[in-house]
Amino acid sequence: MTLLLVIEFYALLVGLVVGSFLNVVIHRVPRGGSLVRPGSTCPGCDTAIRWYDNIPLLSWAVLRGRCRQCGEPISVRYPLIEALTGVVFAACVAHFGPTGAAAAAALFCCLMIALAAIDLEHFILPDKITLPGIAVGWLLQPWLAGTLLDAIVGALTGAGMLILVINGWYWWRQEEGMGLGDVNMLALIGAFLGWQGMLGAFLFAAVAGALGGLALVLTRRLELGSKLPFGFFLALGGVVALFARESWILPYLRGS
Repeated sequence: MTLLLVIEFYALLVGLVVGSFLNVVIHRVPRGGSLVRPGSTCPGCDTAIRWYDNIPLLSWAVLRGRCRQCGEPISVRYPLIEALTGVVFAACVAHFGPTGAAAAAALFCCLMIALAAIDLEHFILPDKITLPGIAVGWLLQPWLAGTLLDAIVGALTGAGMLILVINGWYWWRQEEGMGLGDVNMLALIGAFLGWQGMLGAFLFAAVAGALGGLALVLTRRLELGSKLPFGFFLALGGVVALFARESWILPYLRGS
């Protein structure tokens, strides 16, 4: 086993633990709760969860997805978020190497995972996550592939693009489409990935959202005209752009 594989394995383990914390963020931030107190509790009975019932993946499997105290089901979202975070942490190390860029990329993925999950459940993208995320993206530019100027332009351009789309949709249909949460989220993506990565993320999200919405309508799981959690598709686009920025997006924009 090479050193890089060992580091990737440890990144996976760290990601599982961070994923457990992301579950707290996803559950509490939309409800206005504290991320510090109380400690982890059962969503059903609010009983404090003991440490051995809070081991990522393992505890959920051992308890068969139910609270030890009240027997209420615990959403499968919890192990899925833990597993997904572990995988993306390992993927960041594999793609960027054991560098500061990998750590910055892992943080970006955490933001995307949390926002996607919250938007799927609540149809909101909390300012408590997006606005500080924009500032963090700018601060982390020394460890990312772009420049601070690219990041500032990316954030401002991303916000401006969606504001134009929102106003255009309202002028055409006289109804609200996307909200300001989507504006802030695309600005966050631009702050991390620059205007090039932001543009790639937006195009991917637009196509994926259109295809996903069409599939849901055709399978009668969604009524025509219903709103989609566009933040979920922006998160997908952001992660795709993160890994494809150097290999696909930049060469395409340069015409090479």
